[in-house]
Amino acid sequence: MISVKELKKAVGISLWFVFLTFPLMVIKVDPIERIIRWRWNNVLYVAVGTFLIYLLIRFYKYRQLQPKTSEKKKEQKAESFIHTLLMDKKKKNILVTVLLAFSIAFPFVFSSYQTNVMITALMYVVLGLGLNIVVGMAGLLDLGFVAFYAVGAYSYALLNLHFHLGFWTVLPLGGCLAALFGILLGFPVLRLRGDYLAIVTLGFGEIIRLILENWGEFSKGPSGISNIPRPGFFGIDLSLEASIIYIYYLMVLGVIVTIFVVNRLQDSRLGRAWIALREDEIACQAMGIDKRKTKLVAFSLGAFWAGLMGVVFAAKTTFINPASFTFLESAIILSIVVLGGMGSIVGVILGALILILMPEYLRALSEYRMLAFGGVMVAMMVFRPQGMIANIRRTYKAEDIDLKNRK
Repeated sequence: MISVKELKKAVGISLWFVFLTFPLMVIKVDPIERIIRWRWNNVLYVAVGTFLIYLLIRFYKYRQLQPKTSEKKKEQKAESFIHTLLMDKKKKNILVTVLLAFSIAFPFVFSSYQTNVMITALMYVVLGLGLNIVVGMAGLLDLGFVAFYAVGAYSYALLNLHFHLGFWTVLPLGGCLAALFGILLGFPVLRLRGDYLAIVTLGFGEIIRLILENWGEFSKGPSGISNIPRPGFFGIDLSLEASIIYIYYLMVLGVIVTIFVVNRLQDSRLGRAWIALREDEIACQAMGIDKRKTKLVAFSLGAFWAGLMGVVFAAKTTFINPASFTFLESAIILSIVVLGGMGSIVGVILGALILILMPEYLRALSEYRMLAFGGVMVAMMVFRPQGMIANIRRTYKAEDIDLKNRK
């Protein structure tokens, strides 16, 4: 099954991985005592772990190449079980009721810290669903999505600072301003796709960040804007704990509304135009779909949700500066879409919860938590490159069409 050549390769890979991780895993500088601690036992852990992981990956690929399709059938059954669970109205209603009851009771069961972490996760759920419109449905690779997030956050901070506008007034304004920037980005990139589109959107995101960082008279520069008021509740002053719970319920409501709107968009004529654009742009244009309008609507709608979450982010943290809107944020949101499944609403939700909650709950691993997090991501991409829950194509049978015509 596994040849001697594969074993030699596994040993070589494990030694190479030990060499790469040596400064991180073995050497530890103690600045107080001014000594270097050598953790040689970690060399053994890394070497054995890498060796076993490589053999497991090779075994998995060997099983995939076998003519027996029992494993593939099991995976297909698991996926079909998830999809049938979502398609069955009774089971779906029960699942939604349980999740809604858990969401309502969450702040009263867990601490304020856990609630605050969950607010961040729900914000990334909305951001992932917004980017899913651009990347998952329309197939437009956007690496500057954080720019629209920054536009929403600074809209609330600056309008409140200069004109004393409240959260509820700026919330739609922030979304609309971000949508306007999405249209402004969409016009120059209408003829671009693939890597070229990714580079232009990446540059757009960096331009916005550098403007915010260097235009001190407008955005207060690197020092940022502080004392941003939290959302109000009919003029009542809320304590810190009460405001966290209030923002949490606002985010639960925002996630529900976003899921409803994105689901309706996906099933609409516009959503089908996005999917056609993603599959084959030339064929899509040949069928009479306005490619320019379809792309601009995708950019503007995705940016709109990012702008809304930017306003919520500014209200939640009460302080923003350009360091909060780096390329890493765009990469995390894009990873949520890819990990969950391109075009899959349920997959994006699960991807956001895993990517945001996992680093928090891996804090017990101390400095190794990001290493473990990266390992999980690599394993996920190796074993499930299509994402956790791949989006299924809707098929129509001739019998179904005949039944609809008879009715």
